Amino acid sequence: MEGIRKYLDRIVLDPQLTDLLAIVKGARNGFTYGAKIRFPHALVMVFLFRSGTLQEKFKIIFKATFQHARNLATFATCYKAVMLLLRSISSDGKEASPHTFLAGLLGGYMVFGRGIQSSVNQQIVIYVFARVILALARLSVQKGGAIPREYRERVTNNAWPVFAALSWASVMWLYRWHPETIQPSLKSSMKYIYIDSNHWDSFRTLLLRNK
Repeated sequence: MEGIRKYLDRIVLDPQLTDLLAIVKGARNGFTYGAKIRFPHALVMVFLFRSGTLQEKFKIIFKATFQHARNLATFATCYKAVMLLLRSISSDGKEASPHTFLAGLLGGYMVFGRGIQSSVNQQIVIYVFARVILALARLSVQKGGAIPREYRERVTNNAWPVFAALSWASVMWLYRWHPETIQPSLKSSMKYIYIDSNHWDSFRTLLLRNK
């Protein structure tokens, strides 16, 4: 066994294989991270809000976990492979700023953009989109950003309160008047908090249980 381990170590430490093995490890880490993130979330949400037998609930949990893990692993593989290709065909053999955008564009389309999307994929994309908007907002107030220098401090101090208020105002309005447009898991959570709280038939269903 020791001989096999040393042989494998020599292979994975070969500099000529570094780029290819980085793709393999990217897939491994994407799968692991996706499973770690999705499993506890799916476990809680399914047992809180889904009906059905124990077997049916665990089937939903493992399906969502596998989907999340597989898609992050696939995206990591696609992204790192395209980055490697673009570096190999560039004139200086180095990474350029457009490379990351193009690799992300292709990976995003191939993994998350095609066909009918599951709720898992929608949640991942919405999560990423929200972080991108926040990052771009921060970038806009940095030196050389889109916001003129004389307005940067005012925007920095007031942007978050305005953003938070408008976000909650918008989601409450949408849920009240256009609930069909709300993402299913968010709609389920809002129903539990804002609609189910209007109904009870005893002290037990007022404070001890929802229904």
